[in-house]
Parts: sequence; C-alpha cells; structure tokens
Amino acid sequence: MIEEAVLNNDDIAQIKKHGLEVNTVKNQLATFQEGIPKVELVSAASVSDGIQSFSEAEIELFSRKYEDSKLDVIKFIPASGAATRMFKVLHQFLKDFDAQESSLSEFIAAQESNLLRDFFHQKENFPFYNDVVKEAKKNHQNYSQLSSDEQNHIFVQTLLDEQGLNFSNLPKGLVPFHKYENHTLTAFEEHLFEASKYSKRKGIAKLHFTVTEEHLEKFKIEFEKIKERVEKATSTKFEVEYSFQKKATDTIAVDFKNQPFRNDQGEILFRPGGHGALIENLNDLDTDLIFIKNIDNVIKQEHVDLIAKHKKALAGELINVQEKIFEILKRIDIDGFNKHILAAANNLLNEKLSVKTTLESEEDVRLFLDRPIRVCGMVVNQGAPGGGPFWVKDGEDNISLQIVEGAQMDNENPEQYKISKNATHFNPVDLVCSVRNYKGEKFDLTQYVNPKKGFITKKSKFGRNLKALELPGLWNGGMAYWNTIFIEVPVITFNPVKNVVDLLSENHQV
Repeated sequence: MIEEAVLNNDDIAQIKKHGLEVNTVKNQLATFQEGIPKVELVSAASVSDGIQSFSEAEIELFSRKYEDSKLDVIKFIPASGAATRMFKVLHQFLKDFDAQESSLSEFIAAQESNLLRDFFHQKENFPFYNDVVKEAKKNHQNYSQLSSDEQNHIFVQTLLDEQGLNFSNLPKGLVPFHKYENHTLTAFEEHLFEASKYSKRKGIAKLHFTVTEEHLEKFKIEFEKIKERVEKATSTKFEVEYSFQKKATDTIAVDFKNQPFRNDQGEILFRPGGHGALIENLNDLDTDLIFIKNIDNVIKQEHVDLIAKHKKALAGELINVQEKIFEILKRIDIDGFNKHILAAANNLLNEKLSVKTTLESEEDVRLFLDRPIRVCGMVVNQGAPGGGPFWVKDGEDNISLQIVEGAQMDNENPEQYKISKNATHFNPVDLVCSVRNYKGEKFDLTQYVNPKKGFITKKSKFGRNLKALELPGLWNGGMAYWNTIFIEVPVITFNPVKNVVDLLSENHQV
C-alpha cells in the first residue's frame, strides 16, 4: 500500500509563496493516490444523433442572425506553445546526422522518416526558405560551393540555432506560415485577418491571446510591425490583448510512489496545469460571445471567407438557442412556473441541447438551462489525432454530449474501446461560447468545471521520472457542465500545424 503524502512546514510555506491554496494541493495529491476515473462512453455522437448538419439555407440564415446581432464579441486564441515541438524531427536530425558517416539520402532511408524526406525534397516551398538561405549565405561565405548534403545541414542549423534565425525559440504563433507575393505571414497575423471577417463590430476586431511571459514582448513587437498594413488591408481596427496562464493554476508533481517530487534542495516541483488552466483566463473576459480557436489552425486567405461563413453560422445558432433559453427563464420570473414552461424546457433540452433526461421541476429547469452555452464545430474523422464528440454518462446517470480525449477513455474495456472506434467526427477546437445569463450577468465559469476529468501523465525532470497532473481540458472537463451543441463543419476549417511539414499541405501553400 502506498503511504499517504505528507507536507511539512517548508512545503506549506512554499505552496503559499507560489500562490496556491494548501487544500488545493492536498486534493491534487489525493487525486494521484486515487487515480482519475475513465469517462463512461454511451455511444459516439453522429449526424442526427447529437451532431447537427446545416443546409446551405440554414448556414445563410444563422450567419445573418449573427451579423444582425448587437452582441459584443472577442476571439480567444491559446498561443503559449513554443515552436520547439514543431521542429522536433529537425532537432533529432541535427543530433544524429553525420555527413562523414553517410549521405543524407542514406540517413533518411535508415531512419524511415517521411517527415525528413518531405522536408528536404520540398524545402523550397516553405515560407521561410528564402530567409534561411539568405542567412546561411551570410554566415557561410562558401555556401553555394558546398555539397547538397552540407547545404541541407547548414540550412537546418540556420533555421533553428540562436546564431541563425532561432525559430526553435519562437512561439509557434510567430513562425512564418504562408508566403504571399509581397510578404510572409505568421499564424498570429493570419488570425488578425480571419478575425476581421467574423468577429468585427463597428469596425473593431478584438482578439485575446494567451501567451507565456517570455514571449509577450515578441508578440507586441510583431503586432506593432504589421498593425498598419493589416488594418489598411482589412479596413479594421484591431484591439489585441494578452494574458498568461496563472501560477495559481499550477499543479504539484509527484514521484512514482505518489510522494511530492522534489529538486536537490528538497523543494516541491510545480508544473503548468495544461490548457485547462485557461478557463481562468476565459473567465476574466467581459464580453457576450467568445470565439475560440488554436493558434496553429489557420488557412491561406483565399479560403477565409468560407471559414468565416461557418463561424458566423455557429454563432447564429448559439444566439438562436440562447434566445429560447432566456425566454423560458424570463417567463418563470414573470408568470411563475407551470406545465407549459416545463414542456417547452424539456423540448428545448432534448431537441437542441441533446441532454437525455427529463426535467420535472422548476429547480431542474433552472439547473439545466441556466448555464454557459458552447457551440462546437465538428469535423468528419479522417484519422487526425484529437478528442471527439460522444454521448457520456456521469455519476448520476445523466447522459450528455461531451468532447472526450483518448486519454480519458477506458480502451482496456472491449465495449468502451468499440464505442471509441465508432467515432465519426473529431474536435478541431472550433468553438463559440456564450458566458452571460438571461439577466445579463456573467457566469463564473470555474463553477462549471468537472474537477475529476483531469489527466495524469508521465514526464521527467532532473533525469528522474515523475507524474504530472493536468487540469480538466479547457473544452473537455473544463466545460463539462456547459450546455453543448455540436454542428458539423467542413474539413477545410481544420488545418493545424503540429510539425513543420504540415506547412507543405495544400491549404498552407499559396
């Protein structure tokens, strides 16, 4: 039996200094001891069973409904990720490749790496190609006389190293993604262009990026550099704000015996709590509607109008459902509760919010309807990694729609594994959120988190193994008790860049 973790007086002082509550850390230690229960899948959501599919007429209708609304909106972009992981295969290449021992073609064949093969065979198509070559020639006078293998090695060094362009230490949002005729655009700049198409109000588009403190100045400098050009091209004034993941959302790390993981000085190690910690940042926004999209999911500009049309349709459906919810709750306040209101609430819950339960009282109606709302775009599953939409049963036998990650599924259970493999769609992180109640008051989003839906992962630090606790994912357990609507959106709306070779795909090649 594993002994219970004990915190000493120095630990408690360190916890308080870090800005954490002692009881919060004790609860985290208990979570490591108890483990996190797997999600109970009932079935995979599909079109007509939890996922709506709009006709072209409905897309136009809901887009206009959003455009006609007077709601305040902001676009929220998690952008704290560094580019390091994006270039992982190239870092490994620099570590392992020795031109004296083998040719590049022999090395790639031995590695069986399609990513390396595609990178070198098509490197001229990367948006940063000319900048890298220019920098390489500046630092290597004989670059043009070198063999192709030597040039390729220098090319990668120049791309990543501090003595070159130092892309490895950039935030992913500031890596060049698309090369147009006269300039190259980063993912950060593409988000500005996209925001001008669907989150502009009275000529102003508001964006909120969550970044790391070390990257903040880089984003600010980039915005000042491009601001005039982008505002002129889009006839839009941009209001850009930033926030950091709060240290109070960090979590304690433990060793494999579930005891606090300590450094050589005996101090506890705290780690960032994952993107689920951003529910705090989201909660700080004072607005009506929030569009959420990841920093690396952008597309070349010829397709942005199509993307915008579907984003506006998602928002329009949210407004449509919200109006129905607000009407029911206001009628209770004005007319009192009655069977007609109860019938309307049950119809709305089953037809639009896809909650498989029956409301029986005013308390039930308020509990299930008076919540934040999220409308989530869902893309047909084409084998991409990521969470998917499922019908899920909670501890009280309520069945509702949730976005479930693979790590939350009990794939050792044959029945649960079969359900997980029946998924027809996956989550591209394409959300529109309503965060005010029917009285116009802002919800406290931290009250709608399921704390039991976090993740325990294995990591290492100081050459030793540890277990880390990630908070419930922002769009998983972080929104577990929101009202949820899933709507099918085209595959073209999902264009993430997880590794550098993804920039070679058609939707990133201008």
